[in-house]
Order: sequence, then structure tokens, then C-alpha cells
Amino acid sequence: MRVGSGDFQFEPVENWERGPAGRPFGGIVPAMATDSRDRVYIARRDPAAILVYASDGRYLESWGEDVFHNPHSVWISPEDQIYIADVDDHTVRCCSTAGQVLQTWGTPGRTGAPGEPFNKPTWAVRSEAGELFVADGYGQFRVHRFAADGALLCSWGTEGSGPGQFALPHCLRLDSRGRVLAIDRENGRIQHFDVDGNYLGEWSDLGAPNDIFIDADDHVFIAEGERRISVLDLDGKVLDRWGEEGDAPGQFADHPHGIWLDSSGDLYIAEVPYINDRLQKFKRIR
Repeated sequence: MRVGSGDFQFEPVENWERGPAGRPFGGIVPAMATDSRDRVYIARRDPAAILVYASDGRYLESWGEDVFHNPHSVWISPEDQIYIADVDDHTVRCCSTAGQVLQTWGTPGRTGAPGEPFNKPTWAVRSEAGELFVADGYGQFRVHRFAADGALLCSWGTEGSGPGQFALPHCLRLDSRGRVLAIDRENGRIQHFDVDGNYLGEWSDLGAPNDIFIDADDHVFIAEGERRISVLDLDGKVLDRWGEEGDAPGQFADHPHGIWLDSSGDLYIAEVPYINDRLQKFKRIR
């Protein structure tokens, strides 16, 4: 089965995680990211851990079992620092590829004061300047910006459907135009802000968006919960869309929740809450 069209065509790699020396994930896996060697770091909710696989599906290791409570997202910087938002622990942690915790934001096991970090944070991403942006998340309707030294610089967002408001701030990305792209899942849109939280615009016509990946050519890949993948340019023009419900490779039995492209342009998509721990790999057709 081939999916997509034009420059965005892919073929599913069947049973990717059960390849040579592979093994099932053993729980729901909401997100993943790849490092500079295309190793795949997968967040597993329960039992909580980070699973590490090679690009060919070989299981390598796991770590974080004694640290994480409910890792919801994984984002990896160009320097291979791994940022993990833990919904149940109310923290964001930066880890090395070996699993060493390098920095922690938030107080483990405790929510912040109303409007303050964190109450069930969902996603975290770092800027080139070293600032951290966090979607916060399932417990409140906020975005937080931190300085490189960990100091809180500003926060924005209230509950609602107007500009700068959120029904669920689920994921963040920073684009090459200096904008903060913030998924507002329950309002079916991605809002755009400057780094100080000033509203700049939005993309609508999205079906419960969950995650964003922006490639080196400024193509914006969006995992939508309504079983669809959209590819946009930075002006919001739709370049491609595909997806259908089903259990076959390349179809979506449940809701696409995490999306990432590796250095070869191959695509990874995680689905939740799928009983069989489904994460699919799609090989790019050139």
C-alpha cells in the first residue's frame, strides 16, 4: 500500500518493531523522535519508560523506568538532547541519549499554582537560542517560555476559542519564521504566536491535530486525530493529505498522536489509544 502523492509518497514498513531482534512495545506509545543516528526514542505510557530502537526495528534498550510516570511526548534537539513532557509527574526533563537526566523543569509530583508551570504538560521544544517552550496542557490552558538558565520568561493562554485562547494546547513547534506554532486540539486549529505570546494568526480546517513535524524544506507534517496526515507549507497551503480507517499497514486503526521524520525522510506515526501498541514506520518513496 502506498500513501500520499507527488513529493510526499510513502510505503508502510510492515511489523517494523518486530524486525531483527525486535520486540513488541509492551504498552501504549503516544510519541517518538529520532536522534542524529536515526535511533528511535519512543515514549511508553504504562509501564512508563523510554524505548530505544534502531532504524531497522531492532530493539536496543529502555531507560527511565525509575524516573517517568506518564511520558506523553519526546522531542530531540540537533545536539541529541531529549526533552520529555511527563503528564502525571507535572515535569519536563532534558535527558541524554543514555537516559541521564540533565535538567528538570517543574516540581516532580506537584502541580504549579494556577497559570504557573505545570499542570499536566503535554509537549516541550527548545529554540536555537536555548529557550524552552512548553504546552501546559491537559490541566490548564497555557504556554510557557523559559530562558536557557531555566527562568520563566512569560506565559500566555486562557480557556476559550478566541485568538490566544485554548481548549487544549497539545503540542508546540518553532518554525523558521520565528513563530511559535501551538496546536489547539479541541478547537481544531494551530495558532501562531511570536515568542512573547502575541497572536499572529492560525490554520484551521484540521481534524483534532495532535503533533507537528517541520522538515528542512519547511514542510509541516501534522498528525490529526481524525485518522489523517496533512502536509502544509508555512503559509498554510495544503500540499498533501491522506489517511483512512482500518487495521491494514498504512491505515489508522486509532488516532495518530505522534509524528516524526528521520534524516532519510522516513516517517514515523504513533497511534493512541491502540490496544496493540501501534507505531508505524513509512519509508519515503523518492
